[in-house]
Amino acid sequence: MATITAETASGAQTFEAPEGKKLVLAIEDAGIDILHRCGGNARCTTCRVEVVDGDPGEMGELERNRLAVEAGLAENVRLSCQIHVKDNLHVTVVNQASVRGMDAGPRPLDE
Repeated sequence: MATITAETASGAQTFEAPEGKKLVLAIEDAGIDILHRCGGNARCTTCRVEVVDGDPGEMGELERNRLAVEAGLAENVRLSCQIHVKDNLHVTVVNQASVRGMDAGPRPLDE
């Protein structure tokens, strides 16, 4: 198990997540509001997180290519749908459904 701290506009929450679980699902299953409009397919970037501390793992080609077309993103920005929990992480959730007034999107697959 890894310890995840997720910061949002309403504060920070710390929870445990099993190794290998997609970060977006770990965040959502902890009751934290996070957008994932494309369903975890690295197409929309709404599940972005800023990695404050910890090792999110190597960035895959799909994620790298998608983030490359976005202007002005910091180097610590990652797609939570593409991160599989392997280590303790401290992240900031960038987009929340309640703040944006949107439906979160389809639940990403557990794979």
